Amino acid sequence: MTYGYSGKILKVNLSTGEIKSENLPGEIMRKYMGGKGLVYYYLKDSINKDTDPYSEDNPLLFMTGVASGIPAAGTSRMIIGTKSPITGGFGISESGGFIAPELKKAGWDGIVVEGVSSKPIYLLIRDDKVEIKDASHLWGKGNGEVNDIIKEENDDKTLKLSQIGQAGENKVQYACVINDLKHACGRNGMGAVMGSKNLKAVAVKGTLGINFKDKDKITEISKWYAKHQKDQPLSKGLYMYGTAAGLLGIDKSGILPTRNFKQGSFEKAEDISGEKLAETVLIKREGCFACPVRCKRVVEIDNEKMKVDPKFGGPEYETIASMGSLCGIGDLEIISKAHEMCNDYGLDSISTGVSISFAMECYEKGLISKNDTEGIELNFGNEDALLNLIKKIAYKDGFGSILSQGVKKASEIFGKDSNDFAMHVKGQEIPMHDPRGKIGVGMGYSLSPTGADHVQAQHDTSLADEGPILDSVKVLGLTQPTDPMGYGKEKAYYYSTMEKWWSFLNMIGMCDFVPAPRGSMPIDKFIELINSATGWDVTPEECMEIGERGITAARKLNYELGVDEKTEELPKRFYQPLENGHLKGVSMDRDKFLDTKQEYYKMMGWDKEGYPTQETLEKLAL
Repeated sequence: MTYGYSGKILKVNLSTGEIKSENLPGEIMRKYMGGKGLVYYYLKDSINKDTDPYSEDNPLLFMTGVASGIPAAGTSRMIIGTKSPITGGFGISESGGFIAPELKKAGWDGIVVEGVSSKPIYLLIRDDKVEIKDASHLWGKGNGEVNDIIKEENDDKTLKLSQIGQAGENKVQYACVINDLKHACGRNGMGAVMGSKNLKAVAVKGTLGINFKDKDKITEISKWYAKHQKDQPLSKGLYMYGTAAGLLGIDKSGILPTRNFKQGSFEKAEDISGEKLAETVLIKREGCFACPVRCKRVVEIDNEKMKVDPKFGGPEYETIASMGSLCGIGDLEIISKAHEMCNDYGLDSISTGVSISFAMECYEKGLISKNDTEGIELNFGNEDALLNLIKKIAYKDGFGSILSQGVKKASEIFGKDSNDFAMHVKGQEIPMHDPRGKIGVGMGYSLSPTGADHVQAQHDTSLADEGPILDSVKVLGLTQPTDPMGYGKEKAYYYSTMEKWWSFLNMIGMCDFVPAPRGSMPIDKFIELINSATGWDVTPEECMEIGERGITAARKLNYELGVDEKTEELPKRFYQPLENGHLKGVSMDRDKFLDTKQEYYKMMGWDKEGYPTQETLEKLAL
């Protein structure tokens, strides 16, 4: 008997209509524990360098982890994987919400979607009853409307949905998958691949439950943490102000991405802060499955100027910064509307904001004109232009068609040295954290197998000093503070340690915001929770090895797909000085950064070109 997972994978071939169950060996689950580990396991023999991401040969994977669905804080994560149309390599994106626990309660650890349907369809999963349903009447509609229709026509308002909007249907490169309207698997183009398969949605209802080894211990830990987290600054701040709780601090530190990363401080930062959001448009705080932290925002606007529907939740930090300071916009109502549109159309708000901000800079520099933008005055701060372009991007309409391809391609089209400030790595747009103030984040942007990603490792700034946060990770081997602006062996060690830990959290389906160091659950309590669910005897050392296996597996597959060290260059802007703020005049040192990466390669057991050595592959059973 298995505990914490079912050992069953649902396989659906949309080309043939075949639906079957496949057993997942216990040794594979212990080796990878779910998430991106299982994405690698199912991708490695399915794709190659020549596989078109939009072809029937590219599978789309919905994977849970052994933590997903445990009735405790943070256990809500769904990881979607495929060959990314953005990077051409290993692709994953994850989100919280309710869909992953629901899938596990239906008896499935994951779904492998193969082939391409000849017409629009959606999957309806009710425990072991799986149907391919016609979605022709849903095609062309937004996520909000489709969510209502699917629940109504199946007479079940409790269905949990992963779905795409018009952006996914139109294969916008950075289209995303939206879970229950409020939770986005935003990065790496998962929605575009889903759209290429004519798969409009996956609707799930689970009634079987999940078999746990020690339910009483799980309940005990869950109740303890629900009380414990209330007085902890890390979780309390998330409850009060959401992920935007740190926006003012980031601005004060001089690393709030502003006007396409030219600046590190925004004059209207207070107007778009988590505090201001709580005072104005916020109507409710929500959380994911079984989580007491409740960091999700719900906003509503209903006035003569604008309406924003609370069914789409509310903007988090990444959206507030990408649609706000990055574009020079300081109006939370506009940002909230932009968030609603992205969730309804199914657009990654980071890539959307960065693409528009890039175009704004090109316009102000005279590299493009009104003739190119179809008459739009594309200056920083133009609120109407922002909302107009979001729709144009979703429908690939006119100028929006260029931006729908991302800044890498747009810079090739615009030319004239625009590549110098096209903010991407591997074709994926940069998130809202400036590495000129935290070098480890730059390491994550460069080294992430999926392109620029801000959740590769705990950010340097939180571990800069002695104290309880640093104490919380000493069990993982990190015992000394890290200088956020430092380079060299110490930075490489800090980054590799924290990267392994966050890689492990991704693999098991756990939110980064609950266990230490980003969250307030002690690591020993967290591991006790995992062992109570599975009956295993997982140790911190095994956690780190599994995390390392996930990192190295993705690295290995990427190199086989042609995504190697040559794709890891950071944008030139990060080697140029910030124009304002606390770090005015500060830039990254490229030579020191590259030397630090070499130190990291050594620590990971990779060669000078960044490829894992044979010894390392054997050690990790890869």
